[in-house]
Amino acid sequence: MHRQSDLRSAAEAALILVIGMGFGRFAFTALYPLMVEEGVLTLQGGSLAASANYAGYLLGALLLMWTRSHRAHLLCVVAMLGTSACLAALAVVTATWGIVVVRLLAGVLSAVAMVAGSLWLFEHRRQFAGAPLLYAGVGLGIAVSAELLVVGGAFGLHSAGLWLLLGAVCFALSLLALPGLLLDRAVVAAAPGMASGHSAAPVAAWPLVVLYGLAGLGYIVTATYLPVLVRDSFPDLNAAHVWAVFGLGAAPSCFVWHRVHQRLGSRAALRVNLLIQAVGVALPAMLPTTTGFLLSALLVGGTFMGTVTIAMPAAQQAARHAKINLMAVMTLAYGVGQIAGPLMADRLHTLFLSFNGALLAAAAALILAALLTLRL
Repeated sequence: MHRQSDLRSAAEAALILVIGMGFGRFAFTALYPLMVEEGVLTLQGGSLAASANYAGYLLGALLLMWTRSHRAHLLCVVAMLGTSACLAALAVVTATWGIVVVRLLAGVLSAVAMVAGSLWLFEHRRQFAGAPLLYAGVGLGIAVSAELLVVGGAFGLHSAGLWLLLGAVCFALSLLALPGLLLDRAVVAAAPGMASGHSAAPVAAWPLVVLYGLAGLGYIVTATYLPVLVRDSFPDLNAAHVWAVFGLGAAPSCFVWHRVHQRLGSRAALRVNLLIQAVGVALPAMLPTTTGFLLSALLVGGTFMGTVTIAMPAAQQAARHAKINLMAVMTLAYGVGQIAGPLMADRLHTLFLSFNGALLAAAAALILAALLTLRL
């Protein structure tokens, strides 16, 4: 009975990240090229909207730094319903400033989904073993939203119709998670060994925060520009399919990296994860072929949520006696990295008229993060 309840809690938490992160945060990446093609956005306007979303993510993390688990379930509800509304709003908002504002708000809600969803599962439900299913929600949301865009496009929907479709699906998914969140179920006592993902000693908090910020900078160049790179290099290849590969790599990887975390501990698992991710980020610059792009999508998609799956439970373990919400601090550092990444990419693209320099710089940030695991 407990196992069924535990699985249900993890699935409900995963739905929060499907909506708040997979749809709310990353669907814009897949729709961005179409909005530019339709003239709804310019490249510069899209970059501004993306930066606003990252800034919103940072702002959301700041607001949640002192949040405790007893409010997490209500914040999860706000994140899901608010994200559904933001997606639907992009069907009618066409002014660039309006899109920027909506994406800012969606970024805040994404951070709320990430932090509150993690808090609810780990602290309220005491389900650390549910971490891989929780974070698999991000990759699943990316893959499902990308394929919904392909299907919607096949039926002739323009970007406005596609945003409305995404908003409606998110609202329907929210209804599946709401009963479990709104029912005031008692906290389940942690089983022996459940208070952490592994038996290793707790890691040092601040090197973990810095490392996590570098990881945010490292993956975001690929996560922001991969569909644009595919469209420019291979016009006949549907960029949404490549983006779906990114998401499909992320979903099952959470279970793999959770097992690696249990086997190797936080330090070694993060080191391996970040080095593989660095290779994936650099691949389009080193191997600018269809194979290179698909491998990049698979490797980066298959590791970036693995970083979260390893680092967030490790952070919560390290923060047992802290007065501050360390998971929110981690999310804040990640947000800073995600803002710095596109700004760096835009600057290097202006200088070299190519994203290769940005990809290699992002890979270097991931290698530096891997080296920081030696200080954990």
